[in-house]
Amino acid sequence: VQLQASGGGAVQAGGSLRLSCATFPDIFNVAIMGWYRQAPGKQRDRVASISSRAGITNYAESVKGRFTISRDNAKNTVYLQMNNLMPEDTAVYYCNADSVVPGNAYNYWGQGTLVTVSS
Repeated sequence: VQLQASGGGAVQAGGSLRLSCATFPDIFNVAIMGWYRQAPGKQRDRVASISSRAGITNYAESVKGRFTISRDNAKNTVYLQMNNLMPEDTAVYYCNADSVVPGNAYNYWGQGTLVTVSS
């Protein structure tokens, strides 16, 4: 398993959760790490991503100002801090590692972790 995700759970609206995604150094140091989510009956959408070197972040409009993606280089782990959660954030969240390096391109998915937000 290249990516090990954890941290999902059930919270009430307005609450917070932090998701973690641990991986191997050779993946962590190269890939763009991201979080995606898939709600029942919907497609999987990108929530946030962070680049490997400069740590440049990108967020879906729906989570800007509420979610924060970060990297811990010492632990080869990416986090998604989710604050002010809303019922529409309910979904299975997936960690992703994407490399487009020539000769070392890949796209890995972690197992999903369920986030349930009740109103």
